This record gives sequence, structure tokens and C-alpha cells, in this order.
Amino acid sequence: MTETEIRNLVEKQRAYFYTGATLNVDYRIQALRKLKDVIKRRENEINAAIKCDLGKSSFESYMCETGLSLSEISYMIKHTRSFAKEKNVYTPLAQFHSRSYKKPSPYGVVLVMSPWNYPFLLTIEPLVDAIAAGNTVIVKPSAYSPNTSKIIKEIIEECFSEEFVAVVTGGRAENTALLNEHFDYIFFTGSQSVGKEVMMHASTRLTPVTLELGGKSPCIVEKSANIKLAAKRIVFGKFLNCGQTCVAPDYIYCDSSIKNQLIEEIKKQIILQFGEHPLDNSNYGKIINEKHFNRILGLINKDKLVFGGASNKDTLQIEPSVMDSVTFEDAVMQEEIFGPVLPVLTYDSLDNAIDTINSMAHPLALYIFTSDKRTAKKVTACCGFGGGCINDTIIHLATSEMGFGGFGESGMGSYHGKEGFTTFSHYKSIVDKKTWLDLPMRYQPYKKLYDKMIHFFLK
Repeated sequence: MTETEIRNLVEKQRAYFYTGATLNVDYRIQALRKLKDVIKRRENEINAAIKCDLGKSSFESYMCETGLSLSEISYMIKHTRSFAKEKNVYTPLAQFHSRSYKKPSPYGVVLVMSPWNYPFLLTIEPLVDAIAAGNTVIVKPSAYSPNTSKIIKEIIEECFSEEFVAVVTGGRAENTALLNEHFDYIFFTGSQSVGKEVMMHASTRLTPVTLELGGKSPCIVEKSANIKLAAKRIVFGKFLNCGQTCVAPDYIYCDSSIKNQLIEEIKKQIILQFGEHPLDNSNYGKIINEKHFNRILGLINKDKLVFGGASNKDTLQIEPSVMDSVTFEDAVMQEEIFGPVLPVLTYDSLDNAIDTINSMAHPLALYIFTSDKRTAKKVTACCGFGGGCINDTIIHLATSEMGFGGFGESGMGSYHGKEGFTTFSHYKSIVDKKTWLDLPMRYQPYKKLYDKMIHFFLK
């Protein structure tokens, strides 16, 4: 799309929004039902597209993309009517007789920019929340996952007119053209570097934003943890989608006394879950492109590699790999890995570990494995992070009953379920003052009223 075509599209959506069509809650629910039906009917095509882009199996695509998207749609179909209702609040006596209430209202024209690692889920979920809140939406999927972007475009064009929901495909030029336009809200999921660019463009018009970023999410394994179960769940969370998950455990930070046992259990679990030769496993995915493939390989220190490390440039695959004796100065600890490489670091004092984590950028997720409830409470209270799990990984994002998002370097704002509806809504504070009574205290001249009050109290 050219800059002119994008500008015309934004103007067309703004004009449509001001017709008031999307204010009708029935209209929103009907739109969500239509989207749900088309996704279910085209599920095999969606899975095939994700397979081409990321090598995901159909089961993983449903578990992590289409299934979660359908769950969010179902949740919003069920709850949008109640979310959209005005909410009465307490009215102070000084405002007698009035009704005070908060009225959820859509922002208007919304831009949703999605990433390549979960290209379907991270496009559809914010879209669903924005529709439920009553906005018009322009979706910009990633150019790095072209097959999924294509099927998303086809689905949206089948479901909606472009003045309501539209898709803009392309790369950097289209991203820039979109960010130069006036939107009422911008929702971005991606890297910190691009997030800064989005926020900079948004600031020129003071456009509110949600940024879903990432970071180096720690996985603490305390000495009282169930080591076998911890290894099993860490391997699942770390190597899901070949590590290309914003909330994947980026590194293990474990008590030095249980490190060797933990590493041995992790090795066993990699073999159990992916086989002796993961690169021959048809259900094991691939790195998104050659650029990221080479970047991830560059983070592997072969002198510290204790498991895995094999790769195939032709298929862009890297084995689940484990590094031991890693320090915070190593290259692998200088950036978010976003790949199937798991560094293991150790601590001798949990308090020192907490201090170290808090000295770094706020991560999007944090995981703690422990059998001690006080330890779990201490870590989750004292460390700053977006969300996480106790004795598991990843699963905290798979519910519409909790908001998902980070803060600081890992982003701002949240979505999923009610939080998603709130994100894409502005809550107007309104007082409906009755006309049958009009108390005189607030009107001038004040001296006359003051003299009457003094006379009354001194009488």
C-alpha cells in the first residue's frame, strides 16, 4: 500500500467510526461470531500457513495460536455486553441529587501491529479486544511471517468491510507510513527497539499506546524444588516454538547445590520431549529466518556448551542447547535470546539473586520453582516483572481472566479478557445532575452566604 492509500484507509475508518455503527454492542458481538466461524472453518489453512513460516505442528498451532484465539473470541462474545455497560459509582453528598457513572467508550481508529513469532494469536487476540470495545481497526501483521499474514488478510476481508477492519501487509515502508498517520490508539507487540520507534511516533500526536515487548525472563530454581518436574516444565516452556516466545524462560538461575542434578534432568527431558535427534523430529519447528538463525548461533559459546548445539542452515533449525558455567558477562546474557539456547547460572544466596534480578531491566516474565511457600511469596513480592508462574512456565498467559503485559523495559499496558476491553476503551466520568433541586452554596456572592452561616452558628 502507498502512503496515500494508507491515509485514505485511515480517513475512511474514521468516517465510519463517527457514523456510530460500532457503538452498537450487538454489532460487535455479531462481528466476533462471524470471525469465530471463519477461523474454525479455515483452521487447516491457518495451521498450514504457520507451518510454512515457523515449522509448527498442527497440534502446537492449535494449542498456542488458533485455540487461544478462539478462546478469547468466545470469552468476549459472552462478556462484551456486561463490559460495555455503564457502571454507577458513589456520588458525594455535595452533589445531591445526582447519578455518577463511568461510561466505557471506544477510542476510535486503532492500529494493531503484530510480530512473527506467534503471528496468528498475537494478531487476532488484540483485534478481538479492540472490536469488542467498539473500535475500527487497521491490522499490520509481520512481514517475516508472510504465509500467516496472507491467511489473516483473507480471513479479515471475508469477515469485515475495510472501513471497519482492514489489513495492511508489507514491510518497513508500510510500518512507517502507518505510524505517520493519526490513530486514536496504537497496540504494538515486538522488540524493544521497534517499540521505542512506535512510542516516538505516537508521542507526536500524544497517541496512547500499549507496548508488548520482552526481555530476559529469569527462571529461578530454588534448592527445595522438585527437580524432575522443574526440568520437565522448563524444557517445555523454553523450547516451545524453538524458544521464539516472549515469555520463554530466558535463562536458569539456580541454587549452586542443585545445578548438576538439574542439568542432567534437563538433558533427559530434552530427549524425552524431542527425541535423540530433534532436528529429525517433524514436530520440532525452525527459526524464522537466516538473520535470526545466525544471531542465535553467535550466542552459543561452544566451550560452555554441555548439550545440543547442532544446527541445519538449510532448514534453519537449531537443536535445544544447554550452556553451563555462564556468567552475566557472557554474550548470551547481553540480549534476549529468543531461540533454543538455555544458559544456566548459579547463586549461593537467594537474597543476592533477587538483588541481581532487580538490578537488570524488568523482565516480561519470571518463574520460580520451589517447595517453600515463603520463598515463592518472597520472590514474587520482591522482584519486578510482568507476570509469571510458581512451579511452571508459560501458562499464565493462557487465560482470559488475567491481564497479560509487562512494565518498564518489557512494555506497558496489558490485554486479554476484561483487561483487553479496558485497554481499548476510554472510561468517561459523567455526573447526571437532577434539575428539581439547586443548592445555593456554590454560587456567588459568597460573602452573603458566609454571613448567614456565621450568624447561624453564633446564634
